[in-house]
Amino acid sequence: MIKLPYPLSTLSRLMVNSELCVNCLALASRASICEDCYNDLPWIGDACYQCGLPLPYEADHCGECLSAPPSFSHSEIPLLYTYPANRMLHRYKYHRRLAYGRALLQPLLAVLRTHLSVFPGHRPDLLIPCPMHRSRERQRGFNHADDLAERLSVELTIPWSNRALRRIRATEAQVGLDRRRRTKNLRSAFEVCSALPARIALVDDVMTTGATARALSSLLLEHGAEDVQIWAIARTPSQTGTLASTLNEVIDF
Repeated sequence: MIKLPYPLSTLSRLMVNSELCVNCLALASRASICEDCYNDLPWIGDACYQCGLPLPYEADHCGECLSAPPSFSHSEIPLLYTYPANRMLHRYKYHRRLAYGRALLQPLLAVLRTHLSVFPGHRPDLLIPCPMHRSRERQRGFNHADDLAERLSVELTIPWSNRALRRIRATEAQVGLDRRRRTKNLRSAFEVCSALPARIALVDDVMTTGATARALSSLLLEHGAEDVQIWAIARTPSQTGTLASTLNEVIDF
């Protein structure tokens, strides 16, 4: 079922605006984060337009996207998956600390608003969270991708749906797997469950190797979508991100 965006109430906006920063406990100038901590987040500078991979130089595309382009058109990812963003995401995703999610949504909203104002034709018709298998959602008691998609829907007035795409097979955890093993792990793991609009944005917290994004975007295009883009909070740098991701999952302080 597609969920239309709804306006936040005046009371809830006041509550968000009066929160303390999740990192330093100063008064938050944005939702759950102060201006200094916001500016100190690990922002990505130069990056590949298509996959969001951080680059040491200014270029439109990385070598991999030039040699083997993914099926998604481009990515909007503001942060590197390094400290403190990785710690904040871990507490949000695995401990349901929603204030960290609100704080990390702010940089994503900033880059999305800028991008959509410059390229209004890139505005998606529907936001789809990367699906989580029912067993894993029951285990965690929380679906972070649904939460992110719903919050983005509210802020950007774009409909979202967690019914259009479904994970039908419980796969091995992607953490620690390289690109080849991730791709094999995802084979036949998803299905499209409804008619799709032309333009879709897939929403998740982190892009590592891009294997999930490639699999999902290819499936959506096969079922009638014309353009798929990726919206995520953080990106791991190159293939070293696999090790970094593994360490971040098992160490929390």
